[in-house]
Amino acid sequence: MNRLSLSALTCLILATTVRAELPTDQHAGSAMTAAAQNFVRALDSEARSRATMEFDDPRRLDWHNIPKPQRKGLQFKEMNEVQRKQCLSLLQAALSKSGYEKALRIMSLENNLHEGEKNLKDGALRDPERYFLTIFGKPNPKGEWGWSFEGHHLSLNFVIQDGQVTSDTPSFMGANPATVRIYVPGGPTTGTRTLAREEQLAFDLLDSLTEQQRTVAIIAQAAPADYRAAGKPQPPKYEQQGLPAADMTEDQKAKLWSLLTAYNENLSAELASARIAKIKTAGIDQVYFAWEGATKPGVGHYFRIQGPTFELEFVNVQTDPAGNVANHIHSVWRNPQGDFAIPSR
Repeated sequence: MNRLSLSALTCLILATTVRAELPTDQHAGSAMTAAAQNFVRALDSEARSRATMEFDDPRRLDWHNIPKPQRKGLQFKEMNEVQRKQCLSLLQAALSKSGYEKALRIMSLENNLHEGEKNLKDGALRDPERYFLTIFGKPNPKGEWGWSFEGHHLSLNFVIQDGQVTSDTPSFMGANPATVRIYVPGGPTTGTRTLAREEQLAFDLLDSLTEQQRTVAIIAQAAPADYRAAGKPQPPKYEQQGLPAADMTEDQKAKLWSLLTAYNENLSAELASARIAKIKTAGIDQVYFAWEGATKPGVGHYFRIQGPTFELEFVNVQTDPAGNVANHIHSVWRNPQGDFAIPSR
């Protein structure tokens, strides 16, 4: 049975102490570099051949949130205890405490999926240890390198240049079930909502709109099946749609900021501040809020927030293993100026 093993669970618990070992004055890029160096040093030659690739390897751009049968990198399941600790230390260098816990929760939801789909013939691979770490290039203080940590419903991608993070997209987090209704050993407790604030704050903003504003913000009565350009190396290029922040009240703008902040709080404080600063520099009035589908929970819904420096998409239309509608979330943050530190054309 693909349940999180006792040794792996122990490792995850112990890893919560790793953050204290990282220098508090170290920049995110430098912390990532140090953690990646430690991870690479812990690898034997066979593991290194899978976990490391050249920076210009085309597989660096091969990302997706689906449960793919084959992925690049070294699988968490195949790491020893030292390698796992260093892998998780790298995650902690990139994420906030809450973001790190959220990533582990997303991984643990594979236990729920395994249990809920155990009777399916030829079902998808469901395993909380089936997540892969890849290092691209040499993680040195000088020069360019990158890394990704990816599996079902989680894809984190970073590029570091001379110790500074130059790209943190695409960044994907999902949840199935979005709200846990049946407890499964190894999974979250009943009632857990993995992306609760990200979803609720969007409903709060929508509910605050006047009827006239809603006619502009709601651009379709039915939600799409998924977000746009899933797994593509670069985000989609479309005209901004929906309600511009320029036409919102100050209270509505505050709700919009709360929603954007909730997403960015998954990253380390430094990376989150950098994203927010770029949004402010471009101007909040340049941000658009668009909605598609139902305007209440429990029915398929989707929202998109776009600005000159980011594209956020959130879709909750699919069923969970028990067949509950709109209990399966996909959300992604992308950079219209270019993901993977590759300028958009």
